[in-house]
Amino acid sequence: MKIKLLIASGDTDYAEHLSNTLAKKYADTYKVSICSQAERLDNLLAANKYDIALLEPGLAAQADLSSIQLPILLMDDSESIIEIISSFQKIPKYQRISSIAGTILENYAESGKGINSFTATKARITAVWSPSGGSGKTTVALALAAHKVSGGKQAVYLSLESFSSTPVYFPENGKSISKAFEKLEANIQVHLMGIRQQDSGSGIFYFCSPENYDDMNILTANDTEMLVNACAAGIDELIIDLPGQCDRRVQEVLHLADTVLIICDPSSTSQTKLKQFIDQHNVFSQIQPKTILINNKGAKTVDVNINKAIELPLVKSTDPIAVYKTLSGCNFDY
Repeated sequence: MKIKLLIASGDTDYAEHLSNTLAKKYADTYKVSICSQAERLDNLLAANKYDIALLEPGLAAQADLSSIQLPILLMDDSESIIEIISSFQKIPKYQRISSIAGTILENYAESGKGINSFTATKARITAVWSPSGGSGKTTVALALAAHKVSGGKQAVYLSLESFSSTPVYFPENGKSISKAFEKLEANIQVHLMGIRQQDSGSGIFYFCSPENYDDMNILTANDTEMLVNACAAGIDELIIDLPGQCDRRVQEVLHLADTVLIICDPSSTSQTKLKQFIDQHNVFSQIQPKTILINNKGAKTVDVNINKAIELPLVKSTDPIAVYKTLSGCNFDY
């Protein structure tokens, strides 16, 4: 089920451009109709029910909008607002369409009228984890996400690390994922879709890092489950970059995941900690059937009880973006 969006604007070129872009880039989210005349607007509203209407003030003031769940005014600097529609939410007309699309979803979630399950599709979830730091967990997670995008999939990268390395790889010009944490109980799916960003180079969707350490650290296992399920809605692939500890939140994600990638590098420290996890932690026996060992940085398969292993080469570069993009061309067939 898609959000039914009506664009009502006398500027037909603008309305058609906005509609075409939303239909192309957000086809799984919006079903868009457009209207440029007040007379036709009345007929459309009488014959159809829309979740959201994006309207210029002149058309909004003349129409009966009682059937619209969320009317939003499309504003430019020259327009004034009459009293009858002054309480409506407002969006600047001239800005990036990606920003408009995100703000619409945020307003829909904030209004309490957004629905958590307007799409029936759910991503395949891959959790990327390692018992040792420095093994290249984030690099592998992003390489996998880029690999999925290159195969025509819609992939979202979600970092659950307390200290996120997302700013190293992506622009941080959107809203922090912290904005979504207070929405976990209601409309979280719509809200997350509104704040996620898409990297123009790789095509990966991602979330800007938390505002502070505590925002991520206070999430409970139940919070984490709701966050992951909401992120997985309406996309093909969700790749989760997990912190190095194996606390209840990490264990919750490992259980939710369809596939678990455990990363190991050539160092004796990494291989020793991997063996300790397998031998000493009872969670491994629960996830073992869906676990794949990723031998990173040229590591060779160690003698552990994991049925499948993938070997990734050592990429000699100090540029982390170049490293993950190079690795994205490797065979991640699982």
